[in-house]
Amino acid sequence: MEHVELFFKSIFIDNMVFATFLGMCSYLAVSKKVSTAVGLGAAVIFVLAITVPLNWLLDQYILQPGALSWLGAEYASYDLSFLSFIMFIATIATMVQLVEIVVEKFSPALYNSLGIFLPLIAVNCAILGGSLFMQSREIATLGLALNYGVASGIGWFLAILAIAAIREKIRYSAVPPALRGLGITFIITGLMAIGFMSFGGMLTGGDEGPKQEDATAVEVIEEDINEEDATTKSDLEIAQNTNK
Repeated sequence: MEHVELFFKSIFIDNMVFATFLGMCSYLAVSKKVSTAVGLGAAVIFVLAITVPLNWLLDQYILQPGALSWLGAEYASYDLSFLSFIMFIATIATMVQLVEIVVEKFSPALYNSLGIFLPLIAVNCAILGGSLFMQSREIATLGLALNYGVASGIGWFLAILAIAAIREKIRYSAVPPALRGLGITFIITGLMAIGFMSFGGMLTGGDEGPKQEDATAVEVIEEDINEEDATTKSDLEIAQNTNK
């Protein structure tokens, strides 16, 4: 259940584009055609699926305070967390270089259409954001880290695919001249972000604490109502006796 919750939450609720607006440069520049958007989205999924688990291992066994205790008791006091950004970016750059080589080898047309934005995945803030969110949210296991990386990539892929499909359609629409291009794209992105906000309460129905608090509040209200009813009845009886 934890994996399913994290998967859907990363795609719909904590979407990299619509919730945190990360990776907007590539999102806006490569979303003119669906074909290029699919290629870049697939590359982002692959890079996040590889780098987030790798960076989780680096964080757990090298970067966290006391993570080097597996080397010996004398290393238990070491804290290398200040190297997080350097290590994470190095891992990301290596994976992006691998993706660039593979795409250039097997799909030259896609490589040429993506242009400079394929190597720029290395500095895409959505990629680094995935690893930093993994670290800050203290994801417990390697499997959850892999799940989070894949789901975050799928969320970014859905975002760029949706805006690319919409931009292809509005090309034939009567958009006001002042809003053509990035103007209408920003407006559509904002509207889509509002739509994705509706998923915010999708996975919040299983908490027992609020239910118990609500039950206690209902009991208190019922007691107050009963006391008010009893007081009202007493007042009526006193008034009737007085009239007699």
